[in-house]
Parts: sequence; C-alpha cells; structure tokens
Amino acid sequence: MTRPVVPPARPPAGMARIERDHPVRSALRLYAGQRRRIALAALAFTAKHSPVWVMPLLTANVIDAVVQRSPTRVLVVNAVAMVALVVLNLPMTWAYARWFSLAVRSVEADCRMGLCQRLQELSIGYHRRTSAGVLQAKVIRDVENIVETSRQVFDSGMAAVTTLLGALVLTAIRVPQFLPVFLLVVPAAALVVRAMRRRMTHRNQLFRREIEQLSARVSEMTHLIPVTRAHATESDELARIDSSLGRVRTQGTQLDVLNGGFNALAWMLFQLLSVGCLVTAAAMARAGTFDLTVGDVVLLSTYFLTLTGAVSMLLNVAPVATRGLESVRSMAEVLAEPDLELNAGKRRVTRVEGAFRFEHVTLTYPDAPTPALSDIDLVVEPGETLALVGPSGSGKSSLLNLAIGFLHPTHGRLLLDGEDLQDLDLRDYRRRLAVVPQESLLFEGSVRDNVTYGQPHLDDRALQSALEDANAWDFVQELGGVDAPVGERGGRLSGGQKQRLAIARALIRDPRVLVLDEPTAALDPRSEAMVQEALARLVRGRTTFVVAHRLSTIRGADRIAVLQNGHLVEVGSHDELMARGGAYVELSTLAAG
Repeated sequence: MTRPVVPPARPPAGMARIERDHPVRSALRLYAGQRRRIALAALAFTAKHSPVWVMPLLTANVIDAVVQRSPTRVLVVNAVAMVALVVLNLPMTWAYARWFSLAVRSVEADCRMGLCQRLQELSIGYHRRTSAGVLQAKVIRDVENIVETSRQVFDSGMAAVTTLLGALVLTAIRVPQFLPVFLLVVPAAALVVRAMRRRMTHRNQLFRREIEQLSARVSEMTHLIPVTRAHATESDELARIDSSLGRVRTQGTQLDVLNGGFNALAWMLFQLLSVGCLVTAAAMARAGTFDLTVGDVVLLSTYFLTLTGAVSMLLNVAPVATRGLESVRSMAEVLAEPDLELNAGKRRVTRVEGAFRFEHVTLTYPDAPTPALSDIDLVVEPGETLALVGPSGSGKSSLLNLAIGFLHPTHGRLLLDGEDLQDLDLRDYRRRLAVVPQESLLFEGSVRDNVTYGQPHLDDRALQSALEDANAWDFVQELGGVDAPVGERGGRLSGGQKQRLAIARALIRDPRVLVLDEPTAALDPRSEAMVQEALARLVRGRTTFVVAHRLSTIRGADRIAVLQNGHLVEVGSHDELMARGGAYVELSTLAAG
C-alpha cells in the first residue's frame, strides 16, 4: 500500500519567504537569486548615465578655457572626453537592458509559477471562499505591477543616486565651499518622503482592494452572460459593474490627487532652493569670494538643478514603490495562506482496492451552526456502486468531497483500504480516482488534449478505445477527429457530448474509484440514454459513488444510501428500500412525479 516519500518540487527561489507584513524585505528576497545580473546592470547603468553629471564639469572647463584664453589643447581634451562619453552610452545601454531584463523577467516567471504552485496546494475550501477573479488579478496584475515597479524604481533610483553621488563628489573636488549647501537637499527630501509615505500606503491598499473586487465582478459577469441574457437582466448586471467602477474611480482619484500634491510640494521646495543657489553663486563670483570663475557659476547652477531633479526623481519613486509593495503584500496573501492541503511527508499510495469505511464521521463547516454530516457509519466494498440520495442540503456533496479527500472529518475517520485517508498522500490516491461532475469541465484545446489530460503519452489506440466506450467516437469523427478543437470551455459541443468526453477522460485513466455527481441531470432523454450506456461501462468493476435524482440511475446501483439533514437514515438495494416503505419510497415517489 505504501512506499517511501518522494520530496515535493521546490518552489521558485525566494517564494517561500514572502511575508505580508514585511513587503520591503520580501521584495528584496524576490531578487536574491539575481544579484549578479543586478550588479552587472548597475555597473552598465552607471557608465551609460555618467554624461549627466560629468558633462557639466567638462562644459565648465570649456567656458573657463574660453574666458581665460587657455591653450587649445585644453579645449581638445575636453571635447574628446565629451565624445567618448556620448559614444559609450550605446553599448552600455545595451548591456544594461540585457542584464536587467534577464533579472526582471526571471523574477516575473518565478512569481507567477510560485503563485500557481501555491494555488495548487491550497485547500478546496480556500478556493470556494476566494473569487477566481481575485486570484487571477494576483497572478496577472500584481506580478505585472511588481515587474513594472522594479523597472521604474531601478531606472529612476539608479539615475538619481548616481547623479547625486557624481555631482556631490565633483562639487567637493571643484568647489568644496558649496558642498554643505548641496547637502541640505537630501535631508529636506527625506522629511517630505517620511511625512507622505504613510498616507500613500493606505490609499494604495484601498485602491488595490477595489481593483481586485472589480476583477472578481467582471469574471463573474462573463460567466453569467448566458443567464443574464436569458432573463433580460443586462441592466442589473451593468448597474453592479458601474457601482464597482465608481468605487475604483473614487479611490483612484484620491490616490492621484495625493500623489500630485506630493510631487508639487517637492518641486516647489527644490525650485526655490535652486534659485537661491544660482543667485548666491553669481553674487559670490561678482564679489570675488572663494575665487569662483564663470565656469564655476555655470557648474554650480547646473549641478543644483541636476541635484534637485535627482532628489525629485527619488521622491517620485516613493509612490511608485508604494504601489509595488502593495502588490507584494497582495501576492503574500496567497503565498502565506496557511489553509493548505498538506501531502508532504505522508505515506505514498501504490495501489487502491477501493474499500471505504466511514467510522462515526461528522463534518462541520467553519462557522456553520449545525454539522453537514452527523455520525455516519458506512462501509463500501471494492467494486461496489453506492448511490447517494436525499433532498437538497442533506449532505450528499459533503460525503462525495470526503471520498475525494477535498474535506476531512471533523470527528471520526474515513478509511481507504484500511488506512486513514488523512495519513495518505492524496495526490497518489487521486491518480487512481476519476470524477464526472454534473457540468463537465473542458478547456480550450483539442479532443485529444481534453481526454488525455494528465496522460499525454497515451497512444491513439487507447484514445480511440476510450472514446468508443464513452459513445463519443462518432461525434468526434464528425468534428474532424481527435485533434479537432472543442472551443473555449467546450463551446462547440452539446451538454451530452461534453459528458461523454468527460467519461472518456475517466475511462482512459482506468481509475479504481469513481465519483459521479449527477452526471445526467442536465441532459435531454436521448443524450441521457447514451451517457447512461457509457456510464455502465465506466463503473464496471470500480468502486463508485454516484449522486443522482433520476430513478434510472439509482436503480442500477448495488446499494443506495439515503441522507436526511446530514444523517444516514437508510441503506440497501432499490428493492430492499422499496419494501421497507421508508424515506426512500417517499423520495422515489417525488422523483417519479
């Protein structure tokens, strides 16, 4: 039954240490594996950006050479240096773009893979609580936002930092008396950033939540279009979307106004300081103070404008970084979610006979006032077909979810071949299980892709055999063969055709356990007959749990379990239960009527 555990695949680098409460630390961890590429990109950026802070010095040298009538050699040397800086920009820009793109795109792929891997590990309960649209927004929008933020922060941050350092160093060498004045810029910038950051973080959180809700609403709207159109409720659905759009507009406007005021305050502060520097330097040069030359005045004026621009750039990075960090928090909501289906370290399953034993099983959903299932004692033998019947809300779907392993008993035990299902690696077990739901889930692709899902190595003979047994071969040939597309969500197929492909998918897996959740409920009589014939082949020799309301499906079961309000009230064959004249007879009468 069991064999040694094989360690699960490792998550992409940095994904396992993402923390919602520490977005900065988490963002740095995302790039931990890209240090070499980031370092090379930083060196290339410094070289390509050097003209911004070296050119003013060379320009000052040329002006002083003209004013002071210096030798021609001075002009030539400075001119050659200018040309070299300009020409160097091209190869350095290429190197920067290549190394930084490799780093960012690698992190982007790791983030999306890490999120998708986590989504596969999270419990079915989590997925039922969380909108698919919200999760899609995290995988697509939040990761894209992190990537774009990384680009903007690195570009603007590197430009500002290299400009600040270069200008300050050259100022300290050429006109050290003005260095203290320049150093006032950085503390002033830090104070502004500190004062505004908290409010910007809060606004970004509110905006992000509204975007997620809008994404969930749009996803829901697209799924409900057939229902909406059928009931002529388009205006109601649009009103719901309009309400979400209004909240997004309000939060987005408030965020934009806050960012605009932040940028305007910073610009005003530094422009005033720049004017003061220019007037002060000109007055000192005119008075002969510190032996300032005309070139020094030009240098100081240019550098102060450059420095204020660099600091303003750093300030502009703050709201951009805040948005990116909010996306890191959003991503961490999934990566740090503890509601996982844990299989690592559990016993591996090599063989399934299909014997189930429910021992005093009780299941209570979180926050539910009463149990969904109460004290269920039930034995299902290998190869037996058990039909579950009962009114809506009686616990049929809950029992199916226990059998699949989506849920675990709150009290009691569910044994598979004598072993507690909670102690087994459910991934192994489910490779020997197949589910045919009421509405078959098909993805955009070919018939072959859908039927052999998870088993692409199967040959055409096995595929054709499964399609024939599922009564699907004829219509597949009419579609154009096994490589014909089925359309998005099987849009080219009827309900009965979808179900027969789902049965073929189950047959080709050769499962030991089957779960059939009202597989013929939505079909017309002709389609139902073909599906029933295919199901008869499918269940042969396999342990089968089937939920059905139609008597034609129920009668074919070996035994029937009747559920009411979460309690198992009757178990037996159709004839036995009819002879008892109990709850099953009442349900049969309702179904026949």
